[in-house]
Amino acid sequence: MAGRTLGIGFIGAGLMNRFHAASLTGVRDCEVAGVFSPTRANADLLAAMARDLRVGEPRVHASVTGLVADPAVDALWGACTNDTRVAVVEEIVDAVTSGKGALTGVAIEKPLARNVAEARRILALIESTPLLHGYLENQVFEPAVTRGKEIIWRRAVPIAGRPYLARAAEEHSGPHMPWFWSGERQGGGVLNDMLCHSYEVARFLLTAPGAPREELRVESVNAQIASLKWTRDEYAGMLADMSGGAVDYRRAPAEDFARAAVELRGPGGQRALVEATTSWSFVGPALRLRAELLGPEYAMQVDSLDTDLTVFLSRRVRGDAGEDLVEKQNAEQGLMPVIADEPGAYGYTAENRHMVRAFLEGRMPDETWRDGLAVTEVLMACYKSAEEGRTLSFPVDGIEDFVPAVARGAWRPA
Repeated sequence: MAGRTLGIGFIGAGLMNRFHAASLTGVRDCEVAGVFSPTRANADLLAAMARDLRVGEPRVHASVTGLVADPAVDALWGACTNDTRVAVVEEIVDAVTSGKGALTGVAIEKPLARNVAEARRILALIESTPLLHGYLENQVFEPAVTRGKEIIWRRAVPIAGRPYLARAAEEHSGPHMPWFWSGERQGGGVLNDMLCHSYEVARFLLTAPGAPREELRVESVNAQIASLKWTRDEYAGMLADMSGGAVDYRRAPAEDFARAAVELRGPGGQRALVEATTSWSFVGPALRLRAELLGPEYAMQVDSLDTDLTVFLSRRVRGDAGEDLVEKQNAEQGLMPVIADEPGAYGYTAENRHMVRAFLEGRMPDETWRDGLAVTEVLMACYKSAEEGRTLSFPVDGIEDFVPAVARGAWRPA
C-alpha cells in the first residue's frame, strides 16, 4: 500500500477515538473513512469532528461488519469497551475470513483485554489471519519519553552502563464514563485501566533501542491495591449520582490506587526494576503522567504538568467546569497548567504516525498485540500478588485462568 492513503475505521466513539481523530491533523497519508459506535449519537459526533478537523469524510456504520465491508476502510482503530473486546475481534475476523471485506490491519487500545484468557483468545484470532496488528500504547510514543530515552541510551549508557530503574505513574481524579468504574466490565479498577500504561512505558525505557521487549525477562511481581477515596460514603454517593445508579461502590467497589514493583533480568543477567503507581484518587490540577529512568551516572524525568504554558484566573473569573485547559481538569481558577497540544504531548500523534506508516508499508508495528498480552500477564500477576499479599515469581502458575476478585465483584477494601 506504499504511496496510498490509509482509510481508518473507528470502532467506538468515546474519549480515546476523539483523541485519535484530533491527532490525525498531524499525521500524513491517512483519513477517517468510517465510524461505528453502539451509540449512534456518539458516532455522529465523532464523524462530525473528523469533518470539522478536515481529517476525513467518514460514513457512519450500523455494525463492525459494515465498517469492515466499507471499501474505503483499510484499517481499524478499536477503542470499544473492555467487555466487548472478544466479541468485536471475533466479528472482525469473521467478516474478513468470510470475504465480507478486506483490511490491512487492526490497532487496538490498551489494555488488550480484561484477563489473560481473553488476551490470548483475541491474539489467536488475529494471528489466524494475515492482518497486521498494533497495540495502541500512546505513552511509549510521548515525544518527551522517546527523546529522553534516545539521549540516555546514546550518550550515557555506552559509558556508564545500562539503566537499572524505571519509575512511571499516571494519576487523575477518576474516569469519565461509568463503565470504567465497573470491575466486571472493565476487568478491574485503576490497576487494569492505567498501570498498563505505567508498566509498558517503564519497560520501554529499560529496553535498548531497536531491541525486542523480550530482552528483559520478568522474574517477580509485588503489588498492592487499595480504595483510598471512592468507597468513602460521600464519594460512593457521588459515583452513584453521576452514573444514574449504575455504579455502586458500597456494594461492588474497585481499587482507586495501585502500585507495583516488577523485577526483570536483562542481557548478561543484569537486574532491572520497574516501580509503577496509578491512582484515581489524585487531586491536583489535572491528569499527571510521570516517568523516570535511572542508571549508574545519569537520570531523566518527565512530568506532564511541568508545562511551558500556565494561566492564572482570579476568584472573580468564574465559569462552567470543563476540560478546555488539560485532560481531567479539576479546577477553573488559580494558577493552572495548560497543555497546548494534548494529542501530541501524550503521544497519540507520534503513535498514529507510526501505526499508519507500518500498515501502509505492510509491516508489523513496534507495539503489537503480543506486547499487549505480555502487559496483561503482568497486570494479572499484580492482582494476584495483591490478593495474596506476597511477591510472586514469574511466570505465575494458573495465571491463564485467573480473574481478579475486583472483576468478579468479590473484592472488599481493607
